[in-house]
Amino acid sequence: MLPKVSILIPCYNAEYWIAQAIKSSLNQTYANKEVIIVDDGSTDRSLKIIKSFGNSIRWETGPNCGGNIARNRLLELSTGEWLQYLDADDYLLPDKLEKQVKYLAQVPQTDILYSPNILEYYQPYKSWQKLVPIPEPHDPWILLARWYLPQTNSPLWRKQAIIDVGSWKFDQPCCQEHELYLRLLIAEKKFEYFAESGSVYRQWSESTVCKKDKSQTHRQLLIILDKLEKYLKDTDQLIQARQNAINQTRFEKARMIWLSDRKWADKIISQIRITDKHFLPSGNAAPWLYYLTYRLLGFSAAEQVAEFKRLLATR
Repeated sequence: MLPKVSILIPCYNAEYWIAQAIKSSLNQTYANKEVIIVDDGSTDRSLKIIKSFGNSIRWETGPNCGGNIARNRLLELSTGEWLQYLDADDYLLPDKLEKQVKYLAQVPQTDILYSPNILEYYQPYKSWQKLVPIPEPHDPWILLARWYLPQTNSPLWRKQAIIDVGSWKFDQPCCQEHELYLRLLIAEKKFEYFAESGSVYRQWSESTVCKKDKSQTHRQLLIILDKLEKYLKDTDQLIQARQNAINQTRFEKARMIWLSDRKWADKIISQIRITDKHFLPSGNAAPWLYYLTYRLLGFSAAEQVAEFKRLLATR
């Protein structure tokens, strides 16, 4: 018999989106499923909309306690072997579960089956989508270090794997799925890549968890990177490709942070030099003039050149 999948939707003040999230769950072509919603103390019409779906779903409501507490309550309520988390402002394509479960039959040892997300940019009178690819190598340590492992809606999660690592961290302020990804990797849970996209991650607000306090997001990302690096080093798994990925992400964050906190940015670059004195940045974050200045004169000089170019561009 095909495994049961629990579609789990935490909801807080999502009256504009929650109906589509629920409908996309109920309309899955995969039959062996259940849909459960935990309303996290919404003060808008979300709960009324949830109730309108009647017996086709299960739901409960309570005081506002935060996203990860809602996710853990959903975990407790679920009866499926596999979990499909779905944020209330996102939605699934109709065959998402069917395709992923079919692929699981080929890779039965998998604990986390992840796929690229479809990113939908939403504005009141228009929206547009783009695929967010997951580049090779599909080494989950490198993907986590580069922040390429996808947002919560993309994977199918084996329920027992999340239970084994202690569930979602209730007080994690942001980067919540990435913190969980790290604990799953440390616990040697099996990650498997599936190329077909089936989840739509909607970008519509600057007040979401990861955007409303960018310095907090930067800080939490760097904490996760440090823990990842330490674990790999302590277990003799810190190959050069993984170290490069860690330091490239540190460099990119240092560039962002330099605009508001130069001392913090310089500290991050110093950490890169300690771990790899030969590191040189790559990619879009280091265009040729920036790269050349960085290589010859260092990070601060490269940032000053970049700042001068920005000033010229505004005149």
